[in-house]
Amino acid sequence: MKITDLFDLNHTILKDYLLNYTYPWEILKDLNNIILTIGKSLPKEEYKEISPNIWIHNTVELYPTACIIPPVIIGENTEIRHSSYLRGNVIIGSNSVIGNSVEIKNSIIFDNVQIPHFNYVGDSILGYKTHLGAGVIISNQRLDKKEIIIDNINTNLKKLGALIGDNSEIGCNSVINPGTVLNKNTKILPLSSISNKINL
Repeated sequence: MKITDLFDLNHTILKDYLLNYTYPWEILKDLNNIILTIGKSLPKEEYKEISPNIWIHNTVELYPTACIIPPVIIGENTEIRHSSYLRGNVIIGSNSVIGNSVEIKNSIIFDNVQIPHFNYVGDSILGYKTHLGAGVIISNQRLDKKEIIIDNINTNLKKLGALIGDNSEIGCNSVINPGTVLNKNTKILPLSSISNKINL
């Protein structure tokens, strides 16, 4: 499961960083330092540091009721709507929508991603043109709190959500369980519960 099997890296500011890893989830543990490094190098004529370690492009539409915990980078022409909650270690690409009562933490959101209504995204990577229907939850911790295993590989992570390939569509009120990998162009019906095999 190579990073490029799931994601077109031309649609994220993290392209050069992602290429340094074997498995997609490996970058998540380093995301804090990577965001700080990138943020400090962003062109000041395009990105404003609205508070320490929160960089947003000049074209971002940021609702005053959004709550943003650093570090965070938000790309151009993205909307951060009412009551969004970005809990730190988040990169959001260009032309994306983060909507009402959406919570995101320690995650990479590629360009043109729609997360518009009542969603939770934790410790995850959402590829180019991914769309989450209303109420989709990406769960990031097993009930037994054990480390998450993907295809018989121990990720050594107790918190890992989903790796969702480009152009995927998740139907309303679905739950994507910890350590789930969805290939490019995946379509999930509403009210689904989706898992990789979990070794108990």
